[in-house]
Amino acid sequence: MKKIYGLLGETLSYSISDSIHEIIMKENNISGIYNMFEVKKENLEKGLEGFKAIGVRGVNVTIPYKQEVMKYLDDISQEAKEIGAVNTIVFDEGKPYGHNTDYFGFKMNLQKANIEIRNKSFVILGSGGAAKAVIKCLKDFNARDIVITARNKEKAQDFFKDLEVIAYENLKDIKSNYCIINTTPCGTYPDVESSVVGEDVVSMFENTVDLIYNPKETKFLSYGKKHEINHINGLYMLVGQAIKAQEIWNNIKIDESSAERIYKQVEKLI
Repeated sequence: MKKIYGLLGETLSYSISDSIHEIIMKENNISGIYNMFEVKKENLEKGLEGFKAIGVRGVNVTIPYKQEVMKYLDDISQEAKEIGAVNTIVFDEGKPYGHNTDYFGFKMNLQKANIEIRNKSFVILGSGGAAKAVIKCLKDFNARDIVITARNKEKAQDFFKDLEVIAYENLKDIKSNYCIINTTPCGTYPDVESSVVGEDVVSMFENTVDLIYNPKETKFLSYGKKHEINHINGLYMLVGQAIKAQEIWNNIKIDESSAERIYKQVEKLI
């Protein structure tokens, strides 16, 4: 009998998660089906109850529910608690347990782009669920400096008490210019002409990372490319976190060497 998996979010037309998981399941002989579950904010709790009722085994969670969903879960893994966001839920005997696999996917993404973490400085654009996973990873692997840029400085500073939080207009004064990372949804298809910051800001950095994967080259990344800056989108991260999710859902270990093979298949989809 096929197990049911899926992606939980508000608007999912941009996502290719179903195709990625189908590839991973085929590679690992997992019998399952992956669905897109678009749920309105006011129906989030009911949606989770519905997953229990139809026997869903696991779901990924995307914008805007990575934090909101936590209050409806029976338990949350340590890494998700520390990050303050959940992007993967496994249903065990009908009870939902939260995890965060963005952390693992992000680390893989930086490795692919040959971006070091230890003793390096990073500027993070955004302070939501994705940013929290990124920051946790950077801290764990001994980044020297982490500066967060947020629209709501007070709210972000309240959560990230030990880090510097600045407004977007203050980015021009940044002295640490190793790597800038966009964790916001700005520039996601179909809003492809938008960028969270301008070319003048991007050109200040040595490395440019965008967690967005659709389009492959966002306006933000195009600025990096124009100035011959090392840059990478979020597709490898998406593959990495999906592999980790399947490991959690099926209690298995997937060979890391298969990530590159899966990535090459996924890359053709965009």
